[in-house]
Amino acid sequence: MRVIAGNHKGRQLKPVPGNGTRPTTDKAKEALFQVLGPYFEGEQVLDLFAGSGGLGIEALSRGATKCVFVDAHPKAVQTIHYNLNALSLENCSEVFRTDAFRAIKAAGKRELAFDYIFLDPPYRKVSYEDLLQAILENDLLNPGGVIVCEHDAGEHLPERVGILSQFKSEIYGTNIGIAMYKEGES
Repeated sequence: MRVIAGNHKGRQLKPVPGNGTRPTTDKAKEALFQVLGPYFEGEQVLDLFAGSGGLGIEALSRGATKCVFVDAHPKAVQTIHYNLNALSLENCSEVFRTDAFRAIKAAGKRELAFDYIFLDPPYRKVSYEDLLQAILENDLLNPGGVIVCEHDAGEHLPERVGILSQFKSEIYGTNIGIAMYKEGES
């Protein structure tokens, strides 16, 4: 597991110990960021179900200004802190150990909004529709922002949720799917 591009290109990231976390493969991460844009210019990012922090760290390496990392598992939170420290990214990040829905509500109360939101929950254990609806209800997506959902390749995500439309869906390998949403027409 490594950073694909940007200021920290090639740097290795520590994975979360044990089998409870499934990191995004380098191939899927590279393809994902080619769609989002190879480099960012000051975007705000939310990495829910962050695991090792790989997606948020990739965004920071490519020029995002800030990333909020959220995971409920203590080992994941420790790993995120380790990876951020190893890359000197602590000053442009916040890390929270909490449930995703609580984090969404807390971000809404703080009136935070993001340009990119990464959702990578344990496969088939969390409703993407409920997560997307909670994001909308708490007004967390900036105009023009994108929500990225990593999911089991066999799972079908809804084309629309509220004002969000799926604009891209790809399968990587035999088990990883990525669907992207933004406001407006598909």
